Amino acid sequence: MDRTITVTGVGRVMVTPDIADVRIGIAQTRPTVAEARAAAAQRAEHVVAAVLSAGVDRADVRTASLVVQPDIEYTDRTPRVRGHQVNHQYLVTVRDLARLGAVIDGALAAGATGLDGVSFRNADAAGADDRARVEAIRDARRRAELLAGEAGVRVGEVVAIAESTPGSIPRPMAAGARLALAEAAPTPVEAGTSEVVAAATVTFAIGSEPAGS
Repeated sequence: MDRTITVTGVGRVMVTPDIADVRIGIAQTRPTVAEARAAAAQRAEHVVAAVLSAGVDRADVRTASLVVQPDIEYTDRTPRVRGHQVNHQYLVTVRDLARLGAVIDGALAAGATGLDGVSFRNADAAGADDRARVEAIRDARRRAELLAGEAGVRVGEVVAIAESTPGSIPRPMAAGARLALAEAAPTPVEAGTSEVVAAATVTFAIGSEPAGS
């Protein structure tokens, strides 16, 4: 029978996001597709110009979706096409969070009709994952040594390691970490923090010598 001890260690690393992704939408409805497309294109030009002027690089402004659909109303359960709507959504990456409020305000002032959320991430995501993995292994050894000590045995060499990575878990943000869209003041946006978690199940051999010998 193998003499081993198996434990699962958990590593947690706090990170502060330094990049924001903003989804900005433009919707225009006109009698014909051509008119709706032209109106949306004109407004999109103004919105993109405002975003660029707020300090976003053009390479960080890209189309997320472009949808053309009929605008239908129902009269006595009978559908009737009133016109056509063009929905153009941009995904804007803001790499300087100090400019995020200005980007949002500029886009809305230039004619954006929708703001479909703001998400935050960290540029060094891989580095944070690695730090959490290291902490998970350290935690596994700590747990194994605690159990082994209570059992009167010694922790030996590592026999096996299995990793699982839960990923980044958003932490509850403070009251200020929300979008407060107001005409009289710049939009306050806070990134808050997030917790990167890694887990590792480690099997250690149980040493032949008792603890303390």
